[in-house]
Amino acid sequence: MAKLYFNYSTMNAGKSTVLLQASHNYRERGMETYLLTAQLDDRAGPGRIASRIGIAQTADTFAPEDDLFARIEARQAAGAVACVFIDEAQFLSKEQVWQLVRVVDDLGVPVMCYGLRVDFRGELFPGSAALLALADEMREVRTICHCGKKATMVVRMGPDGRALRDGAQVQIGGNETYVSLCRRHWREAVGDREVT
Repeated sequence: MAKLYFNYSTMNAGKSTVLLQASHNYRERGMETYLLTAQLDDRAGPGRIASRIGIAQTADTFAPEDDLFARIEARQAAGAVACVFIDEAQFLSKEQVWQLVRVVDDLGVPVMCYGLRVDFRGELFPGSAALLALADEMREVRTICHCGKKATMVVRMGPDGRALRDGAQVQIGGNETYVSLCRRHWREAVGDREVT
């Protein structure tokens, strides 16, 4: 039975590594997968899903206006797809998440989405909010704060090395821009809690 999965975490938790490993497992057993990533995030190069540990795979890209049901249906018509994998799922629109629901329900193809749950302000991304509402299964990919507790938040660092509180929700960056923290240390970093 096909399902819509949402695998979420903070920055640098290994979501892309898990995605690439899962896709490899399918392909190793002779089953085709279809990989998609956000056109917006081209840090690894256009149409590439890459992990910080050095593994990568080419992928098709999606933009906010793309009809993912139509794209996946066309890909399925060209040859059976055992599973669809979507990296940077926080950049999906609400409409695109509903399109993925149709892929699962109407085409019978499992869809595994990987992305951030919240932004640097502690607010849900639209794609993540829709996935939290509609996914059949959700899994947290865990990473840790510098204190050893589970990291659930992320801060965006400014040029001065201090945590930013405001700005556009989307700014592409990696370790030089974002730091994953537990909620307590996130609150301290953004000035919402006195350091003790």
